Amino acid sequence: LLVSQTKSEIFNTNFENDQLSLFYFTDDKAWEQKDGALALVGKSDYTPPFRSPFNMAILKDHVVGDFTLEVDLKQTGREYGHRDMCIFFGINDPTTFYYVHLASVTDEHAHNIFIVNDEARKKISTETTNGVDWGSSWNKVKVIRDVESGEILIFFNDMEMPIMRAIDHHFPSGYIGFGSFDDTGMIDNIKLDGEIAKLQEGFF
Repeated sequence: LLVSQTKSEIFNTNFENDQLSLFYFTDDKAWEQKDGALALVGKSDYTPPFRSPFNMAILKDHVVGDFTLEVDLKQTGREYGHRDMCIFFGINDPTTFYYVHLASVTDEHAHNIFIVNDEARKKISTETTNGVDWGSSWNKVKVIRDVESGEILIFFNDMEMPIMRAIDHHFPSGYIGFGSFDDTGMIDNIKLDGEIAKLQEGFF
């Protein structure tokens, strides 16, 4: 059963204007705004406390509980099994968050939904696919989170049929972010609908 998508719009941008100040980056030098999008152009000089993605752009001022996120993603790196882009959510601090890893091939460390909870990332998805075909063009991605049921749904181009599913109750709210484990890519047309939660103190 799909979770409800009736939520208020919280954030919307197509990067027509300078939007870099709206994000916290694990490394400012790895990110640019170009060609009307947010671009991850290199590997971040960042070592996470536990094994998890290096490249993160976190939307600063919006903490959400239930949410629906729609975004366009383009992968700009070479083709290989772990060629990826990531979406982060439920971010409370650098050691507690969820992320979806969208990759060309699935395995225990790729193309799944993961949790980082004061230890190296662990797979929590109960359903996934064999991988995604990034190609060289833009792809539409949607993430739905329902806190009460714990359901997390991920969609890729087909907005009716999820490619991943998980149920987890660890983090009822948090920040949203975008990036990659260790590749490059572009982000555009972010639309975040949801329920605003209390802003955690001391993260930024």
